[in-house]
Amino acid sequence: LEVHVQLKTQTKIFCGCANGFGGAENTQICPVCLGLPGSLPVLNSEALRRAVKVGLALGCTVRSFTKFDRKNYFYPDLPKNFQISQFDLPLGEHGRLAIERGAVSREVRIKRVHLEEDAGKLLHPEGSGSSLVDFNRTGSPLLEIVSEPEIFSPEEAYVYLTGLKLLLQYLGVSECDMEKGTLRCDANVSMRPAGTTGLGTKTELKNMNSFKAVRAGLEFEIARQTEALEAGERLIQETRLWDEESQSTRSMRSKEEAHDYRYFPEPDLPPLTFSDADLDALRKELPELPQTRAKRFCNAYGLSSKEAAVLIASKDMADFFEEGAKLFKEFKKVANWLMGPVLAQMNARGVSLDRLGLSPASLVELIRLVEDGVISNLAGKDVLGHMLDSRKGPAQIIKEKNLAQVSGEEALGAIVEEVLKKNEKTAADYRQGKESALMFLVGQVMRSSKGKANPKVAQELLKKRLTP
Repeated sequence: LEVHVQLKTQTKIFCGCANGFGGAENTQICPVCLGLPGSLPVLNSEALRRAVKVGLALGCTVRSFTKFDRKNYFYPDLPKNFQISQFDLPLGEHGRLAIERGAVSREVRIKRVHLEEDAGKLLHPEGSGSSLVDFNRTGSPLLEIVSEPEIFSPEEAYVYLTGLKLLLQYLGVSECDMEKGTLRCDANVSMRPAGTTGLGTKTELKNMNSFKAVRAGLEFEIARQTEALEAGERLIQETRLWDEESQSTRSMRSKEEAHDYRYFPEPDLPPLTFSDADLDALRKELPELPQTRAKRFCNAYGLSSKEAAVLIASKDMADFFEEGAKLFKEFKKVANWLMGPVLAQMNARGVSLDRLGLSPASLVELIRLVEDGVISNLAGKDVLGHMLDSRKGPAQIIKEKNLAQVSGEEALGAIVEEVLKKNEKTAADYRQGKESALMFLVGQVMRSSKGKANPKVAQELLKKRLTP
């Protein structure tokens, strides 16, 4: 898998143009990123720092001496007719990324991590018969992360990409938004007869705009290649496009070999050198990474590995949990509310946690009100929805909507008596030893009180009335 990550910097990699998504076409450009005669590139130091951090986080060996190269090819979105990239001396090599599928855990080796500039973007207006080019993206800092060919199924590829994206988000180096093109993936597929070790002829898949599309594209391509090889056909090395509508791949062009790009050292940029002190300083800036954080969540908060995995799957969710855990020491309850009602609200509203409008303090306040018996758990979920709609605190909503639980023995007594009169047979069943009958009666009390009865108090009152 070749993953291209657009680094989050204020300016592009070799010039002072803004590096951002959404500007009007061809407005974030200058002579340098357009490759006009006489213009010279200057390396963005922040892009370099972020690239090195990714290499270190992946356990790569970061070179003490590296350089940039010119990769020559001709395409309408490449204004210089070459790309400044790295060839034989990539920034980092020999890394690894741990992946987990169920109970099975293993490491996928990272072949190389290198820094380069992005190309522009071709637009193909439907029905126009022509193509347009937007150079805004040209020169954006791009990090390419290439795995070794040891991912053996579409599902493993999905898990690998999910884990890599999470690592990049924890590092804060990229938005990792496939819809905006800040995270892109090309997949190289080759088949070989069982029991052999050599790699078969590979095809490269492009145009996949989600991890699900990568998985579907790989499934189709594996089936296509298998059928062709079993029929005695000869595969060619080519680039194929994924068609989301037909859920199939189609040939785009024959795939170049490295020598076709006529790489040579970039003459306008000096080589880069790193001392051990440089790398140690950047290593100290690395945040706590996902797998380390998951283990700490289990040890420090008593969570299960599954609970920890759900919480750390989003850095925002993990941060939110830790803030909540500082305010409320029953950690499991904070985790359960986040993984249950809060996650359900996020899915129903189609928004991320940071856009939900909920603070750790307000969620903890709601949890306390439920735990103190002021409202039922069911009413608490309802209050959460009102909190998100109105931006009001839970106590104010409970008061305005009269949602407080009825816990007084006098107030609940009449409801309990009414339920027992209407359910004499169930009451008799309980007296004869049928324990489940009691919970049915509690449910009837809750129903009669429109969910406002305190279920613990209701259960005690029922036991009191039913015991001779």
